Amino acid sequence: MALDFTAIDFETANSSNASACAVGLTRVRDGQVVATAGWLIQPPAGHDRFFELNTRIHGIRAEDVIGAKGWSEQLDDLAAFAGADVLVAHNAGFDMAVLRAACAATGDPHPPHRYVCSLQVSRKTYDLASYRLPLVAAEAGFSGFAHHDATADALACAHIMIDAARRVGADDIHSLAALSGVKVSQLRALVEQPAEFVAA
Repeated sequence: MALDFTAIDFETANSSNASACAVGLTRVRDGQVVATAGWLIQPPAGHDRFFELNTRIHGIRAEDVIGAKGWSEQLDDLAAFAGADVLVAHNAGFDMAVLRAACAATGDPHPPHRYVCSLQVSRKTYDLASYRLPLVAAEAGFSGFAHHDATADALACAHIMIDAARRVGADDIHSLAALSGVKVSQLRALVEQPAEFVAA
């Protein structure tokens, strides 16, 4: 088995998990980054107000997403990039909540991806004072990226997992999870509105 996965990162317009306004993706094959992508998203109606706090974090404003695809329109692009890969995200609870909540808001079925949290893996792999994405990425040898740019964050997440796999001697995403003592979870349908998560 090879170390294959897709790292994903969402930015949101406001405190609603459904308010996805940007996504970043990084494809890894055999432990190497082979492709990256990212785009802006018009958040679903009713979840499309941009809060100043969120804009201060990621720099995206309402005018920036004018002309961008809506959630439903971009979902096929997202699914095509990720394929059947296990998804990886730093604080995956947040990113998976965005995926589920945005699909619930638009009535789209969400892809039933399996996923692993790189934040959980990093806590088992590194001895750090903080496990925020920039600090963990720097420990993994990837630093100086634009934090809260979705594409850059997905790339940083991918590099963390590649480095963690090397450190623990894992040759695929499932063995990395097992050796790190974390679960490969399954993205399930949203039954009720999840608790709000704080972005990593």
